[in-house]
Amino acid sequence: MFTGIVTAIGSVARVEQRGDLRLTITGPLDPATIDIGASIACSGVCLTVVDRGGSKGEAHFTVDVSAETTSRTAARMWEEGAHLNLEPSLRLGDELGGHIVTGHVDAVGTIAKSEAEGDSTRLTIAAPAELAPFIAAKGSITVNGVSLTVNSVEDQPDGEVLFGLNIIPHTAQVTTLGQLGEGDELNLEVDTIARYLHRMQALRAS
Repeated sequence: MFTGIVTAIGSVARVEQRGDLRLTITGPLDPATIDIGASIACSGVCLTVVDRGGSKGEAHFTVDVSAETTSRTAARMWEEGAHLNLEPSLRLGDELGGHIVTGHVDAVGTIAKSEAEGDSTRLTIAAPAELAPFIAAKGSITVNGVSLTVNSVEDQPDGEVLFGLNIIPHTAQVTTLGQLGEGDELNLEVDTIARYLHRMQALRAS
């Protein structure tokens, strides 16, 4: 379980194609706090640590990524040199600063528009039709592992949905969102509460 509050930005240092994809990721973490078998959200994808090392502030850890995971997430995040938002799993007693995030990506979205709005950046993201019922203005959504508030929603004739977000300077600086532009893909996870409410309504209507 995660909160969508990014701890650090990491980099894919090595990619090895085995039966699954094996990545070595570096980042400003403390390896003493990373347990083998622990979960770390990497740009919104919950992955299991199979090895780790390095020193405090210059840690590295290794994860295996299945073909199922790579097929359902933004493709460029699995390339050598890619930057990833990192968040260790929530511990009992930790502050819940964002919202409840599972690290299970629901769909891949695309940045349709990126424009300055005051000191912030306004992103308009295109999401597939299956996510439309779960995205609401002032609701929460996880974008590349970052907990964000939806500002606007525009349903499209083909069922696709466009939703707007404001990325404040701090968020742009401490996550990878400040590095992205129009046409880039994003991992999207809808709010867990919205998912259950939709299921309850579907059962009542049946």
